Order: sequence, then structure tokens, then C-alpha cells
Amino acid sequence: MPTISVNRDALFAALGRSYTDDEFQDLCFEFGLELDEVTTEKQMLMKEQGDQAKVGAAVSEEILYRIDIPANRYDLLCLEGLVNGLLVFQGKKAPPTYKLKKYEDCYSLHLTPATLQIRPFADKLHQNICRKRTLVAIGTHDLDTIQGPFVYDALPPSEIQFKALNQQQEMTATQLMELYSNHAQLKQYLGIIRDSPVYPVIKDKNGVTLSMPPIINGDHSKITLNTKNVFIECTATDLTKATVVLDTIVCMFSEYCGDKYEAQQCKVFAPDGTYELYPKLQYREEVINVEKANSYIGIQHDVIHACDLYEDIAIAYGYNNIARREPSVVCAGRQQPINKLTEQLRHELFKRRHCY
Repeated sequence: MPTISVNRDALFAALGRSYTDDEFQDLCFEFGLELDEVTTEKQMLMKEQGDQAKVGAAVSEEILYRIDIPANRYDLLCLEGLVNGLLVFQGKKAPPTYKLKKYEDCYSLHLTPATLQIRPFADKLHQNICRKRTLVAIGTHDLDTIQGPFVYDALPPSEIQFKALNQQQEMTATQLMELYSNHAQLKQYLGIIRDSPVYPVIKDKNGVTLSMPPIINGDHSKITLNTKNVFIECTATDLTKATVVLDTIVCMFSEYCGDKYEAQQCKVFAPDGTYELYPKLQYREEVINVEKANSYIGIQHDVIHACDLYEDIAIAYGYNNIARREPSVVCAGRQQPINKLTEQLRHELFKRRHCY
């Protein structure tokens, strides 16, 4: 079960009211979450390093809530998704209706045949569903600094050269892999592509390198405080997970769009010339049996059967509001005779100083 850390004051501001720790814990429980810890960044660093002297004075002491999120609720893994879910649950907000702008030619991505050797899927949440980038890698870019259509290619490391994020000079992919071999965060991802004869790379129509997934983005298109339009790209070895990740992250970003909850759809061309439009943001209706829902007791990507909706119904109704009743099976427990005899024998052997 993943755990996220959110700033308490920012969370309360987005929710439109303040809570005591106990009140928020009760809200989390009703929604199917758990408030794991109330802490600060300074306290977390002290716990990790075990020495207050090593923790700098500039480290924030703002209150953080660490919240356990169900592994199947990818949409709750950030502040925006968590707030949206809680407000809809409380009836303070209608569920958002996400919309897609019609495809334009400049927003397309073309895959070359070489990509089939390494990460075959490219379309538009790293530690959880992405399995530490082995299944999906996400890149976000300042769209106003690049131009489509874009190309997703795979080249020998020596032929890939660009200025990586926050670096001062251009390097080849080989040099970057050597540089990041000692990097605290990035070194764990190098093995995903290190032994491949070609490395994946995404470029715009002018040859500007956006990223070398799943390792690092380029510095040219990095997000800044002045960014107004965001280009999101995902590469993957699992198309279904890539689609889920893309839909999720697009929905979270769309919270801040000029036209709220609206995103630009892109066309992704496969090497054989066929194409798909992404993101999908598909809606569907599910017919369920009310009697079964009563006895078993947001839209999720893993809803594949009516059973998957029963938990959501129970959460919406409120677990504390469900009438309690005695189970229809006998649950009185007692020790098995053979276990009781074995325990008595152990006691007798111990009294006689025998080991057993």
C-alpha cells in the first residue's frame, strides 16, 4: 500500500475547511484511507539520519500528513486527486467531467521500428503502477519550447547526445549512464536499458531531445514557473498500464487548465502506419445487481466487474452506517486436543530439564 505525504495546510485550504487530526482521521477511515502519521519534513529526516545536528536549519517544519492509499487507487496519489475524491465523497463537489480537444496535426508522435527492441509503447506514477519505471516512465515538458510532430526512436548510445536536465553541457548517452551510476536516485533505473544495443529517445521535429526514457529528461524542455502549456509523454513495456498512467496524470493536470478538465488529444503512429488517439479518458456504464451489492458489502481503471463497485458503494454509504449482525456460521474457537496435549508434554519435559 503506497503512502503519500501532503502538506496539511495546503490540503485543508483545498478542502475548504480545517480539521483536527482526529476529525481528519475519521474522514479518511470513512473514505477507505488511513492517516498513518502526522509529522514534518524535519522529523522525517531526523528519523532517517538519527542525528539532529545533520539536519539543516532550513528544513521545513510545516505539518505533513502521511496517508496510506489503496494500491488500486492511482487517482489518489497526489494532492489534487485526493482532494477531488474527498470532496466528491462528502457531496461538496460533483464528479468532474473530463473532455478532450479534437486532435491537431502538430500534436502527433511517430514511433520508429527500432523502438520495438526496447520500450515498444509510447503514449501520453513511477513507484506504484509503473513498478519503478520498468513498466512505464513519465516525462513532462514545456510545450512552448518544443515543436511537433514528435519522434520516438531508439539509437545506439554513442549517437544520442543532448544536455540532460540540470546539467551544464551536452553529453552522449554513454557518458550520462556513467555519470548517473553514482546518482542517489537515478542509479537504480540504469539497469533497465544499460545492456540494450539501443536506447530510447524522444525528439521534436527540430531534433531537440525531450528525453531518454526511462532515465532522464532533457534540459531544453524542463518545466519552470513560467510554463503555461505542458506536453506529457509516457513510454512503456505494458500498453494497458501506460494508458492508465496517462489518463490519470492528464486528469490531475487538467485541474489547472484554462478550460478546466479539458486536455488536447494526440495521435500516436505505430511503425506500420496505424495510429491511436491518446489520452483515452473513456467513460462507460456498468449495470449491477442491487441485492448483491447490499449483500457484498469515482471510477477506477480496474473496474472490470460489478464486484469491483461494491466497495465503492459501501464507502459512499458509510461503513459505520451499515447495520451490524451476527454471522450465520459458528465462530466459537477453542484449542484442538492434540495441541493441548503437545503443550502439556512440553511443560513436563521442560520441568525435567529436557530440551524440546
